[in-house]
Amino acid sequence: MTSLIAQWLHITQDLNSALTRQARFDTLLTTIREVLNCDSSALLLYEDQHFKPLAINGLATEVLGRRFSIEQHPRLEAIARAGDIVRFPSDSDLPDPYDGLIPNHDDKLHVHSCIGLPLLIDDQLIGAITIDAFDPNQFDSLRNQELRFISALAAGGLHTALLLEQLETQASLPRESYAEKRTLSNEIIGNSSGMKALQEQIDAVADTELSVLVMGETGVGKELVASAIHHRSSRANKTLVYLNCAALPESVAESELFGHIKGAFTGAISNRKGKFEQADGGTLFLDEVGELSLELQAKLLRALQYGDIQRVGDDRHIRVNTRIVAATNRILHQEVTAGRFRADLYHRLSVFPLHVPPLREREGDVVLLAGFFAEQLRSKLGLNSIRFSPSLIHALREYAWPGNVRELEHVIKRAGVLAKARTHALDIELVEQDFDIKHPTSSVQGEQVVAPSSAFQLSEHGLKEATDLFQTNLILEVLEQNQGNWAATARQLELDNGNLHRLAKRLGIK
Repeated sequence: MTSLIAQWLHITQDLNSALTRQARFDTLLTTIREVLNCDSSALLLYEDQHFKPLAINGLATEVLGRRFSIEQHPRLEAIARAGDIVRFPSDSDLPDPYDGLIPNHDDKLHVHSCIGLPLLIDDQLIGAITIDAFDPNQFDSLRNQELRFISALAAGGLHTALLLEQLETQASLPRESYAEKRTLSNEIIGNSSGMKALQEQIDAVADTELSVLVMGETGVGKELVASAIHHRSSRANKTLVYLNCAALPESVAESELFGHIKGAFTGAISNRKGKFEQADGGTLFLDEVGELSLELQAKLLRALQYGDIQRVGDDRHIRVNTRIVAATNRILHQEVTAGRFRADLYHRLSVFPLHVPPLREREGDVVLLAGFFAEQLRSKLGLNSIRFSPSLIHALREYAWPGNVRELEHVIKRAGVLAKARTHALDIELVEQDFDIKHPTSSVQGEQVVAPSSAFQLSEHGLKEATDLFQTNLILEVLEQNQGNWAATARQLELDNGNLHRLAKRLGIK
C-alpha cells in the first residue's frame, strides 16, 4: 500500500503540472494501466444519466464518441449507484459496454476482470474509472482501500479540470446553470482542430446578444451549432424555436414568421403567434435563410432593425426580444452579388459568422461520430454490441463524405440493419460489405430508384424481413437525397407524412 501511494503521489505532480486537460487525463490512465497491469481503462464523465468517455487506454478510438446510457448498460448503472468500488465477478452475465472494443483481441470479454471506481465530490457522482483485464484473477491482490485512493485522486483531478473549464468558458454564468449548458442534447462530437476552434467561437459568442450566421455544407450539423449557442447562453431557460425557411410556402411564410390575426386571410380563423413571438426572450433559428424571397427578406430586416413585428392583418406593432441564429449552405456574399439576397440583411445576420467544417476536413472525427451513431443504433435495434472491423475503420477514414455527418449517420443505420439481418446475432461487427460508400447516393432514372449495391438478396430472407429491409434501404436513400427533410421524403415516396414517421419508427430508423 505504501509503495502504491508513493507512486500515485508522484503522479499527482504530473497531473497538476502545466499540461493540457486531455494530457492530464491520458497520463492518469497510462499510469493506471502500468501500475494495475490492466488491458484497458477509461475515464468517464457523468452527465444526463450517461457516461461520456473523456480518455481511454487500450480501447478502440471509436469509444471516445460513444455516450453510454446507464439505463441501457447495467454494469455502468451499478457503478453509478454504488457509491463505492464495484468488483464484477468474472462469470457475471451482465453485458460489458466494451465488448469487442479492445483492439487486437477476438475474445468477447465474457470471462475477465472488471472493476468500476465511481468518482465522487461531496457525495455527488461526477464520473467513473473502469479497468478491465482478460485474466479473471488479475485484480485479486488489489485492496479496496488502494482503489479508493486512486478514485479520490482521479475525482479531484476531474473536478479541478471541470472547474477550470467553467471559469474559462462560463465565467459570467451562475455555477448551478453550468451543468444545464453542456448536455448530450446539444453536444458537438469532435476533437479535430477545426471543431475545437468552432467550439471556442461558440463559447465566445453564445452569451452575447449578437446575431450569428452559421455556414457550411449540407449535413455538417448547423442545427446542432445553433442549439449549442442557445443552450450556452443566458437564454437557455427560454425557448429555442426552429424554422426551416426552405420548406415555407410563399403564401404562409409571412404568417409563419410574424403571425396573423383572425380574418387576415381565408382560413385565419383565430389569432396566431408567429415564430418571432414564440421565441420572445429566447432564440429563433432560421435554417436555410438563403431560401427566403426578397420581399420577406425586407420584412425580416425591419424586425431585426427595430425589434418589433406586425402580425399579418394587424396595424399594431409588437415588441419582441428575440435573438436570431441563421444558417445556410449557400455562399451568401455570392447571393448578394447575384441579387438574390439583400446586402443589408446579410450584414445584419452575419455580425458573427461561424463556419462548420465539412467532415472530410475533420481529421479523426469520423471514427468518433461512427461510434456515437453505432451506440445509438445498438439501443434501437436491441443489440448487445456493435463494433467496426479494422478494414471498415480505414474505409470510413478514406471516404470523402459528400453528405457529411448526416450521410455518415444514415449509412451506419443502414449498415446496422443489414448486418443484423445477415448475422441474426446480438453482437454484430460492421464490415465493408454492409456499406455502400464508394457510390454514396442512389441514381434516379426517371421515376425508378436504383437500389444500393449493398442491397440484400431476397432469397436470404423471409418475406416480412426482406420487405422491412427494402423499405429501410429505400427510405434512407430518399431521405439522403432530400438532405434529411422528412416532409420532402414523404412527398417523393407518395406517403402521408405521419405514416412515414410511424413506419420509420417501426423500422428503427427514427
